[in-house]
Order: sequence, then structure tokens, then C-alpha cells
Amino acid sequence: MKPALIVHGGAWDIPDVAVSACKSGCERALTAGWQILEAGGSALDAIEAAVVILEDDPVFDAGYGSHLNLDGRVECDAIVMDGSTLRAGSAATLQHVRNPVRLARKVLENCPHMMLVGDGAERFAQEQVIKLCANEELVTDAEREAWSKCKMGKHASVFHRGHEQGTVGAVAMDRNGQLFAATSTGGTCCKLPGRVGDSPLIGCGCYADHEAGGVSCTGYGEAIMKIVMAKTATDFLRQSSESAMSVARASVDLLASRTHATGGLILLDRQGNPGWAFNTPRMSYGYVQSDGSTVTGV
Repeated sequence: MKPALIVHGGAWDIPDVAVSACKSGCERALTAGWQILEAGGSALDAIEAAVVILEDDPVFDAGYGSHLNLDGRVECDAIVMDGSTLRAGSAATLQHVRNPVRLARKVLENCPHMMLVGDGAERFAQEQVIKLCANEELVTDAEREAWSKCKMGKHASVFHRGHEQGTVGAVAMDRNGQLFAATSTGGTCCKLPGRVGDSPLIGCGCYADHEAGGVSCTGYGEAIMKIVMAKTATDFLRQSSESAMSVARASVDLLASRTHATGGLILLDRQGNPGWAFNTPRMSYGYVQSDGSTVTGV
């Protein structure tokens, strides 16, 4: 089977000055993931590699450069899902893990549970030989400055390069037909400590089923949860004869009509065809075409 890979860097109000950085980040994530798939590697390895690149890039809201919560601390969430077994690995409210997607994978592979949070998740990380870091190592000067302005007054996009920036995700299919999806986020600026949005929730921010397809979502989490958007999009793929692009658009249209909110998603159908859609001003994304060339957009 021909491998496939699609990534996103979040649906938000991306300003002109950040377009190049967002496209470059997606391009580097595609390169990292595609090198693995092209060499015959697994979809799981590919999505982990792609998402790590995005988590390490401060232009996105995941890992290093995440938004700060009301207390001025980073709290990250991530999920990985296996389309063959329908098993997921999820970790939430992480304050000391540089690459949350790595811990989500460890939960998927080595934990009897499918979701761990907070101190328990970080204790498990140490058991899995994932080194913890100081919270301050995840904070950029730009996010600290934005947080200080938002905390003292009204949230404004001018403080952030766009307030709803940058949840990241990836969906991949390998030569063996294995399908995996992943999503990682730092959440929203000045969120209440302990808040968990859609991203690490199975069926909301991420879903994969090799009989239908795989999905990673981005946007206003509380609204995405209302329509269980990743699972809804997967069900559309299962039930519809429409193209992957049409299904992606229908899913975002449902988000808009039922919740009056904004967001976006990327997906692969069961044949590995890519689809994406968003109703925000912009969404950064990229995918590998059938000839191996890459396409990125914002």
C-alpha cells in the first residue's frame, strides 16, 4: 500500500508575518515523518516524528511555546490513536514534559489505561525513561509577554500572533496499511489550571479507525467536544461515498452550524487520500502527494 501523511499546525487567525514560519514548520514535520514512511517504517513512528518537530517549534501551541494558563504555567495535552485496535494513549495537564506526544505513545504501548493526567502521568513518564524538564523551559518570552497582557485586560489577537493559535497534529498510513493519528496542544491562554480541551480526548480531538480513516482536529475545544468532531468525521468517512475533502468540509460545516464556533481538521480516508477544512481565517497544514512531493498551505 502507498504510504500517506498529513499534518497541521492549527486553525487560527494566522497573521501575514507568521505564514512563512507556519509553512516551514509543517514542511519540516512532513520531511521527518515521510523519511520514515518512505523507508518502510511504521505510521506510529512517522506521526511521532512529525509531531515532535511541531512541538519543538515555538510558532505552534504545543510543547515549547505553548500558551500559559491563568497561573502563568504551561499545561500540555496529547493523544495517539491506533486505527487497527482502536486503542489510544492520552496524557493531559502535563507541566514538565517537553514532547507530550512521546508520553502519549508510551501510554498507548505500555500502560493498561488509555489516559493519564497530571502528576500520575508525569510519574509514568519517568517510569518510561522520559526525562522531565522545568516548566520554565517550555515558556517563550513571547508567550510570557502575551500572557501578562491578556491577564491584565481583554484577550486580543495582537498579543499573540492570533489568540487561538496552533494545536498540532498528524495522520499517517504506512505500507502495511497501519493507520495512526495524533494531536498535541498547549491549550488556550489564561485557561483555568487543570482545564482539558478536546485535543487529548478520544473521538474529540483525534480518532483513527482503519476501516474508515484517521482525523486530527484543531480549534475551539469546548465546541469540538460538543459534536465529538474527530469521531463524527470518521463516521462520515465510513458512511459516505464523498471525497476526503468533502467529508472534511462537511465536518467543519457541522461544527459551525451546531455550535457557531470555529475550527478545522485534517484527515486521511481508508485509502490514504488526504482531506482538510477550516472555518478560521487560516490553518497551517501540509501533506505528501502520491508522487512523494509535499504541499503546504496556510
